Amino acid sequence: RTEGTSVQGRPIRALTLGHGPRRVLFIGGIHGDEAEGSYTTAELPAAFTTASLSDRVTLTIIEDANPDGREAKTRANAKGVDVNRNFPAPNFDANDPANGGTPLSQPESRTVYRLIEEINPDLIVVMHSWHDRQFINFDGPARQIADRFAATSGLPLTASTEFAPTPGSLGSYAGRDRKRPVLTIELRRGSDPKADWEQIRSALLDAIGG
Repeated sequence: RTEGTSVQGRPIRALTLGHGPRRVLFIGGIHGDEAEGSYTTAELPAAFTTASLSDRVTLTIIEDANPDGREAKTRANAKGVDVNRNFPAPNFDANDPANGGTPLSQPESRTVYRLIEEINPDLIVVMHSWHDRQFINFDGPARQIADRFAATSGLPLTASTEFAPTPGSLGSYAGRDRKRPVLTIELRRGSDPKADWEQIRSALLDAIGG
């Protein structure tokens, strides 16, 4: 169903599967030029059902949190704002116009924020990609989940605080501020999406299942 609309009016769609007590939010993408996670996003519903997780988990999948950026193949949304720097974290940086001036000034970030408030997830998983490497990183109380993900998938583990400042990011807001486990899966830019899915499938289902 449509949970919100982008700056240019494109739908921000979400699919909810299962009915279990564990609540997981999966976001297929938030930077428009990082489409590598789209294959995994498309494959996840069937894999979730096949893994018989429906009684244990309620999984909400946001197909893409920045459909305008995805259409234009740009990191930012149609207003030039990085949606992943527009969340109301204590480290929000109002001095950089690319962050949107004020937290939640963009319809895309407001939609994700509202869903987090409604779902109150036990885990948030977000798909990204990186130029020259792949890894798993985490925010909030997710170290144990991230360690297990790394061991199962073979992706190296990097704490998000170790590689770049992320003011106003989803991880800063939901992970460090709200104390929700956040896993960020960084695929290699331009990689084979089917091979990526095969590599992370078991680790992702394990993390979702808890």
